[in-house]
Order: sequence, then C-alpha cells, then structure tokens
Amino acid sequence: MKELVLIRIDDRLIHGQVVTSWVGHTGATEVLIIDDPISKDNFLQRLLKAAAPEGIKVQVLNTEDAISYLLEEQKGQEKIMVLVKTPDYIEAMLDGGIAFSKVILGGMGAKEGRKRFNRNVSASHEELDTLKRIRQRDVEIYYQLVPGQRAEDIQKMI
Repeated sequence: MKELVLIRIDDRLIHGQVVTSWVGHTGATEVLIIDDPISKDNFLQRLLKAAAPEGIKVQVLNTEDAISYLLEEQKGQEKIMVLVKTPDYIEAMLDGGIAFSKVILGGMGAKEGRKRFNRNVSASHEELDTLKRIRQRDVEIYYQLVPGQRAEDIQKMI
C-alpha cells in the first residue's frame, strides 16, 4: 500500500491552507483528490493541478480507481496526501481495504440541509451518520484547519 501522510476532508480541496501549510508540514510529494464528478471534469482537474505548488504531483481519481491506486505496492518515496470533499469517500476507502487511523476535518461549508457546528464545519444528517460510522471503525477524526492549530476531536461535535 502507498504511504499516506494525511487524509483530509475539505470541500475546497486544494487552496492556500492545504498548499502552504499541510504539504510542507507532512512532506507530501503527491496530492490525491478522490472525487467522482471531478474525475470526469478535465477543466476542474486543470484548475486544481494549477493550484498545487511546483513539484507536487496532483491526481484526481474516482473512488474505485483511487482505492486500486492506493492499494498498489509503494514503488518509490511517494508521500500521499488524500483530499476529499465529503466523508462518504473516507468510508469508501475503509470499505475498499485502505488502512488508516486518523482523518483531519478541514472545512465543510454551510449549505441547504447542513447543520452548522462551527465557523468552518457544517454537516447533513447523512454526513454525521457517516462520520460516526468512520469513528466506530477506530479512526480518529480531528477538526484542524492548519498544522499550528490545536486539533479538536470531533466526538464533541457529533
């Protein structure tokens, strides 16, 4: 299996905080975005790749292809940061046999059908249920915008 240095839920995917803070903090050499709709949208993929720092490989894969890729044997020194918009992709990774013990929750913006938990996190009932199921599988989930911020266990939020 590939080396995962960070798994993050953030509906903005690649943006300033991820690029400047998390890539440097984790030593990631690659960003893997798992998103079924974006995996079919070449224009959005080009935008996301353009937002990444020079030297960082960016891939956008659908769920099935991402799981297959992550299960491949490590061939080099890749250090992969996984970015997803919603927790259902995290649950799919677990269902697909990807082993990890921690997820960082960044931003899940407010929109219809979501309840606001703090300034940056809103979730629907379905998303909350998914987060609870992930947590029940011994995966710690922390809210943390940037590496210097104290990580908060989301157990208090859900």
